[in-house]
Amino acid sequence: MKVIDPTSRHAEDAHWCDAMAAIRAGRCNGVSHWDGIFGPLRAGRVDDLLVVGQIGQSLDGRAATASGHSHYINGAEGLDHLHRLRALMDAVVVGVGTALADDPLLTVRRVAGPHPARVIIDPNGRLPATARAFRDDGVRRLVIAAQEAPYPLPSPSQPSPACRGGRGDNRRGAGIERIALPSAQGRLDPGDILRSLAARGLRRILIEGGPATVARFLEARCLDRLHVVVAPIILGGGRSSLDLAPITRCEEALRPHTITHVLGNEVLFDCDLSAQRRPVGVEKKSM
Repeated sequence: MKVIDPTSRHAEDAHWCDAMAAIRAGRCNGVSHWDGIFGPLRAGRVDDLLVVGQIGQSLDGRAATASGHSHYINGAEGLDHLHRLRALMDAVVVGVGTALADDPLLTVRRVAGPHPARVIIDPNGRLPATARAFRDDGVRRLVIAAQEAPYPLPSPSQPSPACRGGRGDNRRGAGIERIALPSAQGRLDPGDILRSLAARGLRRILIEGGPATVARFLEARCLDRLHVVVAPIILGGGRSSLDLAPITRCEEALRPHTITHVLGNEVLFDCDLSAQRRPVGVEKKSM
């Protein structure tokens, strides 16, 4: 597999922009190819939110090598799919571990479409203001931290720590929206995170990584769908693509209804989790 240029832009399908607009608006425009892959993302079935998890992995279920290197397990088609997912969402969410390890841009670069708001789950205020996800490029930036974080998050009416010349000088840039949530044993509740984003107008949400963050939303029954893109590569030892708690017997396993799509030489497993999703927004009358 050749090395992929992450900044390259691929030729667009003639119908992608129309399909993207229709899906974001909750409509079906009859474009069979894109509607077949992304049609289930028109709207959530449980409440007024749509929450999608995404992971890219090797054939042996790894998201990174033993040293933590992950650029790039997926090839061009898998990366294009990820960027199309971003274009369909209001916000893309990553955990602080991924933000520190990969310093991702979290933009739509490979396909046509709007950039989603960038959300970092950073309970203890570890990510510096120099992170690329925090750069001021006109896109909304949000950081979600624990209420007891060592760098208190100011209210909208208060100046930021940087403006006061305090310890926050090197921690947060201007214009970043700050959300403080209660934590339990250093973890933030995925339901609380989703409700806080919905309250700020972000209802189509992509949980992009890393393996621990996606797993927490899956275990909390907060995902409508999970997209797993498998690349034809074998890493051997390395980090599992989902850091889930172990089970004892196979009959305890989650078995979602799954649709497969071929993406060039990669395979997308689209897992429908709506049957086990718990409502966190305005619940619908019936599914």
